[in-house]
Amino acid sequence: MTDTPSLTAPRGVLTANLICMASMLTWAVGLAAADLLTPLLPPMPLGAARITLAMLAILPIWWLVEGFGPFRRTPWGAAFLVGGIGLGVGGLLLVYAQARTDAVTVAVISASTPIIGLALECVFDGRRLTWSMLVGLVLGVAGGLLALDWSRGGVALGAGALAAFGAALCFTSASRATVTKMPGMSALGRTAATVTGGALVTLVFVMAGAAFGMPMGDWSALGWREYAALAAFGIGAMAISQVLWITAVARLGIGIASLHMNTASFYVMLVVFVAGGLWDWQRAMGAAVVVLGVLVAQGMIRVPRWKA
Repeated sequence: MTDTPSLTAPRGVLTANLICMASMLTWAVGLAAADLLTPLLPPMPLGAARITLAMLAILPIWWLVEGFGPFRRTPWGAAFLVGGIGLGVGGLLLVYAQARTDAVTVAVISASTPIIGLALECVFDGRRLTWSMLVGLVLGVAGGLLALDWSRGGVALGAGALAAFGAALCFTSASRATVTKMPGMSALGRTAATVTGGALVTLVFVMAGAAFGMPMGDWSALGWREYAALAAFGIGAMAISQVLWITAVARLGIGIASLHMNTASFYVMLVVFVAGGLWDWQRAMGAAVVVLGVLVAQGMIRVPRWKA
């Protein structure tokens, strides 16, 4: 099971939820930045650049903070497997999905992440699905769908949608495995190790693709805005966000933490609003419903059970 503390400590649970919210906010900034990059670069080279940049940023910080001892003791086999699947393959699938579909399709399918997370905990960790969790899950998914900007289109099916679901499955499974398969490590160490594994696996895919003539994109056409967006997409939405995310998963469990992912659309709107865009009350209401679902799922708000 995940090394989740008892949920009877309100202050610790509140802190863990705030950390998860900070992770989602950082991730949303990267998603907004990715909109500048996906029209200019092919999915695979962009995904490789993103995770490589994250690796180059987080490895030196890990060494400076914790030294080389934890590096030598890291279970690198697990790191390469978990990072390769969750951040490598999952990251490439996400970028591919964003390029082949649209933001609405990716967001709708990503709303299934809490369902995947709770299912994994019930099957592998022995978590019992209570009435509060079920109601919280329904509210979390409903709020995530309400928070979407449906004016940008409907849900598109096909290879892009399948890739989005694959990305959600890879990321959720790997997030749980990062905690369960790498015990005794800090969130910084777990993130650095899995990001490194994911980066190396991704680079192998890209080099193989280049050998077979896959287009790499015109990187010389990128200006300072695009490189700043790449930094936000890689360092912010992967390196920093992932450290916060793994911290939250270790404390809350993957099921509860995944409910927070459905607030990402609201945070994207919030970033755009701060930059001069319009406020969207529908997204704000959707985020509020997700937060309500998080509170209900953790038993902070009691919901009476309906009886016939």
